Amino acid sequence: MDFLECKGKVALVTGGAQGIGGAVVQALAKLGLIVAAIDYNAEKLNKYVSELKSQGLEVYAFPADVSDSHAIDRIVDQIENDIGPIETLVNVAGVLRTGMIESFSDKDWAKIFSVNSTGVFNLSRSVSKYMMTRKRGSIVTVGSNAASVPRISLAAYAASKAAAVMFTKCLGLELAQYNIRCNIVSPGSTDTEMQWSLWNEENGAEAVINGMPDAFKVGIPLKKIAMPTDIVDAILFFISNKSNHITMSNLCVDGGATLGA
Repeated sequence: MDFLECKGKVALVTGGAQGIGGAVVQALAKLGLIVAAIDYNAEKLNKYVSELKSQGLEVYAFPADVSDSHAIDRIVDQIENDIGPIETLVNVAGVLRTGMIESFSDKDWAKIFSVNSTGVFNLSRSVSKYMMTRKRGSIVTVGSNAASVPRISLAAYAASKAAAVMFTKCLGLELAQYNIRCNIVSPGSTDTEMQWSLWNEENGAEAVINGMPDAFKVGIPLKKIAMPTDIVDAILFFISNKSNHITMSNLCVDGGATLGA
């Protein structure tokens, strides 16, 4: 894909300190974009951004909780005023809490939705206000294939991601008149810390690939777990002009694990 049209433009990425978010930050910066990264973990974010800057990449760290709308508004205003107009927003920040519904705590439920759903709302609302005045922009939300297929012990996570997916589609409908495209990339099992937290044994990856009938979870037909770069490639497609006439779409990148559901 030709990203010359994106070089020098500003992209804002949440969850930018690690995992898929960190991979997105690095990929965009290497393509010549100016990247502002938000993450709750200030220490990890600052360290990662320092490493990227040492490579000559233009990346800025903004430690913040995406569920704090006031903090997000301040950061977006700062980026617009001090760095440049935000042309691209990538909502990646997410948290995972697992557990059966009858024993799931109020605190965990609230935390999942505050980040996975409200965080997407906060960033998208704040950034889109600026994009609307310019009549251009691209917003990509990282969802999950769990949003379309029921999973045992993942009710809260799946529901929060389903909310983020539908919100992004509705946002895309509202913003289409302003030439702003809003799309979703829904990963399946990906080789990140979030995925590792679900593994109780060394052969966790093998179990995911083969499937777990007791959890009503089919395996991965492509016989491999995604790498963060696989998800990044899908995000880059939605950011580029190669997807110029695509909005409100949900691209599932899960090796066939949800059988197209």
